[in-house]
Amino acid sequence: MEIWTDSHNHLHDPRLGNPAPVIAAMRAAGVGRCVVNATCEADWPTVEALALEHPDFITPAFGIHPWKAHTAADGWRERLASLLEKHPHATVGECGLDRWVSSPPLGIQLSVFIGQLELAREMRRPVTIHCLKAWDILFDTFAGCPPPSRFLMHSFGGSIETARRLLPLGALFSFSGYFLHPRKAAVLDVFRQLPRDRILLETDAPDMRPPEEIISHPLPDPHNHPANLPAIGHALAAELGMEADEMAALTRTNAGVMLS
Repeated sequence: MEIWTDSHNHLHDPRLGNPAPVIAAMRAAGVGRCVVNATCEADWPTVEALALEHPDFITPAFGIHPWKAHTAADGWRERLASLLEKHPHATVGECGLDRWVSSPPLGIQLSVFIGQLELAREMRRPVTIHCLKAWDILFDTFAGCPPPSRFLMHSFGGSIETARRLLPLGALFSFSGYFLHPRKAAVLDVFRQLPRDRILLETDAPDMRPPEEIISHPLPDPHNHPANLPAIGHALAAELGMEADEMAALTRTNAGVMLS
């Protein structure tokens, strides 16, 4: 059986229900490891507990999502640093910038994002970045606050020109099953042009639901089961002219490099 790595999901999300049967289904489908991303400080204890319960399966990522930047309370950075020190293999995320939403304001998003970038760089941890309709601001931010040497652009939907600007900085790019919808064909074309050693797979479960014909583990619409990852990997492999076992090994190796 191919062994797959989900580089980005939200396994702690209540929309997925009890994590135990979800994890069992993931393992049975061939998922060998996943990175579980917090989106706010309130998530951190739940993500931590899951990682402690399943250390062979879950890599925790602790961060504050741009949609929740306004929830960052005084002392959040110190508490995040302490948590990262407690978990030497944890990463920073999910964080980033988003102009698709009008609230919280970009100024608040920027302050929280820069704090996480600085912490990731200081502690030499990979960081997972969400960027939507904010590429110019992202590059302006990087000019004054460089990212750590390894970072993941999750569910990357940017252009190949944007990717080529990110590659020299150390970026990896994860592909979500949502991009298998025909209207997202341009994203597939970008992934065909990326260096193979920078490609990862993710589900972003319970979000980024793939097309119905790809789904192996259905959930009520619009939710996405993280055990769909191997089906997503098979579909991307076919689009890139690769064998499924080659895609599984490639993305597993790339995830290992990013997380090492």
